[in-house]
Amino acid sequence: MNICVYGASSRSIGKNFTDAAFELGAACAQRGHTLVFGGGNAGVMGACARGARSCGGEIIGVVPKFFNVDGVIFPECTRLIRTDTMRERKALLDSLADGFVVAPGGIGTYDEFFEMLTLKQLERHEKAMAIYNVDGFYDGLLEFLQSAMDKNFMKQATKRLYGVFSKSGDALDYIENYVHVPLALSELKDVDLINHQAEK
Repeated sequence: MNICVYGASSRSIGKNFTDAAFELGAACAQRGHTLVFGGGNAGVMGACARGARSCGGEIIGVVPKFFNVDGVIFPECTRLIRTDTMRERKALLDSLADGFVVAPGGIGTYDEFFEMLTLKQLERHEKAMAIYNVDGFYDGLLEFLQSAMDKNFMKQATKRLYGVFSKSGDALDYIENYVHVPLALSELKDVDLINHQAEK
């Protein structure tokens, strides 16, 4: 499988996060998966790629052409693809992936997660999405999503579109064994309201 990992590129994050990312990358390679990622050499991205490389794994990096500063791109990608824009980069990561792991990250990672979550809700893809919640990193985000559900901005069924895991092995197990179960539109959207507005 091609497993896309989203994650931070920051050089300033704690060692616990980079260690967990290295473990994830190594586990991907040991299980025979190809790592697909944003091509970064630092932070969670770089650690995950080094983990995969340490176990002889295949690595596909996808980077925009304007990332041309020395040291930014992981130098040992099996395949490096350059895109003109960030939007093209995200689309290519999506198309190459058989499943996604959302590792700890910043605004770029959140953007990638929410775009793929939105597309899955709209049935534009049926791929597994695993949140890698290292040391409770995503607890606040998960609480925020639950709050939105409690206030009826989102349906409770949205939680069935992704899994949350604190261990890399559990996240990979979820992706490997994932079977997509379609949700009725009414489970994700206020269908009566949509129909009512369409009639106006």
